[in-house]
Amino acid sequence: MNIADITTMRLANQQLVKTRYKTPREIVSWMGAMQAQDFNMAKWGVGVRLPGITDKQVEKAADDGELIRTHILRPTWHFVSRDDIHWMLQLSAPRVKLAIRSSDRDLELSDDLLRKTSSIIRKALERESNLTRQELGTILKKADVECDSRRLSHIMYHAELDGLVCNGAVKDKKQTYALLEQRVPKTSNYNVDETLYRLAYKYFQSHGPATIQDFIWWSGLTASEARSALALIKPDFIFETAGEQTYIFHQSSSDYKHKDHVVHFLPAFDELLVSYKDRKEILALIHHKKVITSNGIFKPAIFYNGEIIGVWKKVSGKNGVLSETDCFSQPDRALSKLIKKASDDFDSYMK
Repeated sequence: MNIADITTMRLANQQLVKTRYKTPREIVSWMGAMQAQDFNMAKWGVGVRLPGITDKQVEKAADDGELIRTHILRPTWHFVSRDDIHWMLQLSAPRVKLAIRSSDRDLELSDDLLRKTSSIIRKALERESNLTRQELGTILKKADVECDSRRLSHIMYHAELDGLVCNGAVKDKKQTYALLEQRVPKTSNYNVDETLYRLAYKYFQSHGPATIQDFIWWSGLTASEARSALALIKPDFIFETAGEQTYIFHQSSSDYKHKDHVVHFLPAFDELLVSYKDRKEILALIHHKKVITSNGIFKPAIFYNGEIIGVWKKVSGKNGVLSETDCFSQPDRALSKLIKKASDDFDSYMK
């Protein structure tokens, strides 16, 4: 297995070429989870995998509860399908809580206080769903709960991790919260092996070829938990060594070959980049700081056959939201045409 094999298979498995799905819910379910702290960019992460869909259609899927946006896997937002939210929360919430424990202590968020805030939030959302963070903060302050911006963020973290709240419908272009149980009623509990199996299966099927280190980074699991998960899925997956690393991918993984060259404008924090700990296959070290800043911000990137060749950004003008590009080197005429097509695809998505 060489780098070209890896990048080609990832393009196919991540549904960036010849996608087999038709709806945002199907894409997100296939991917397992998609990082989504930048809501608008995260919507495009779904849209770029569904040719012909629009931003409004993806947002409607989130508004309708087909996609759940919440803190899961790592201490950041992700999109998860409504079909997967409860078992994935059950598996990953304890790990995320451990990751934010020191911040809880700094903010003096005791268990008793968090029980109080959860009760207040529940009652508020039972009276009126789709409340913004600011609206919930005002309600908490009226109940004598001190909550500046950072403290309120962590209070809402816990409400999400406890399965109390998730995203509501966008209101006046602002994110809101709703009760998770009202959007997606919980129907059953899951054992640990079942949740480990499901998460590993989804990750390596949709993100493979990937390594166990990639999976640990993406999932937030411990090394021991990750090894247990791999043992559970091993019968259906190929483990192939290349150099000093072992890459894992599903036996039915696509054998897609680059018959046609392809360019994608991928969003900030897209799964094709952020979901791997080792990114040497797709990003040359010389360009690393142009794409990933020193404080861990992943910029929107231009991918050519699965490798990063530049960055792009959204710009608002009299003709709506468009895109501007900055390639690492001057593209030739053929590549310029592909870049123009990818830019046009994004422009169409935003209309």
